[in-house]
Amino acid sequence: MNFRLTQPAILIDINPLNELAGVNNGAGERLRVGALTRYRNLERDPATAQHLPLIAEALPHIAHPQIRNRGTIGGNLAHADPASEMPAIVLTLGGRLRAQSAKGERWIDAADFFVGALTTALEPDEMLMEVELPKAPPRSGACFMEMSRRRGDFAIIGVACTVRLDDHGRCAEARIGLCNAGDGPVFATQAARSLAGRAIGKNEIAEAAKLVQSEIDPGGSIHASKEFQRHLAGVLTMRALTKAGERARGSA
Repeated sequence: MNFRLTQPAILIDINPLNELAGVNNGAGERLRVGALTRYRNLERDPATAQHLPLIAEALPHIAHPQIRNRGTIGGNLAHADPASEMPAIVLTLGGRLRAQSAKGERWIDAADFFVGALTTALEPDEMLMEVELPKAPPRSGACFMEMSRRRGDFAIIGVACTVRLDDHGRCAEARIGLCNAGDGPVFATQAARSLAGRAIGKNEIAEAAKLVQSEIDPGGSIHASKEFQRHLAGVLTMRALTKAGERARGSA
């Protein structure tokens, strides 16, 4: 609305709906985060650092403290800006989102929720109620990195990744997501699969980074060309995977 991209005839204040805010246990090893949960509350909640380390690391990169004091996770996800961190993180974690209308409710996997730039699978009569995310499992590590012109700016490229090791120290599962790398958050499927079942070393990480570069289609801008964004995605992927692997080995 500030950019006059949309000029709605009616605005409804949903801030009084306190039941839509907060972090609660979901089914199994999952947490449910209410759509009206503000970023600042997530930063301060001990459950975030303990069970959602990827989000905990990314939160300080999101905008400025003034924005995090007011901004909500549900508003951010429903807005679906391709350059925003949280859509890429929820996609990386394999989250799912609950939408509700007068007709009922439904759960939408993150992979199906983000349709394109500023576009989601929400119907006109639906509202996002909460997002459900898996708790970080044992023998796992996570890392988020981004590059921006100034602190608080949208990322030129951002990389979120998680690594889970098996009992022999090999990669049981890796997940890699990127922001500002396409029309929406991008999940690097081939790169993640290339690490499964292997000991994660420099060569394996370099191979995954090359695959990430081939899987993304950044738009380029006056601040960074498409080629530079692709190069940066490779560099940050290598750094983030290295750090996530170190943390996974440390937790084991």
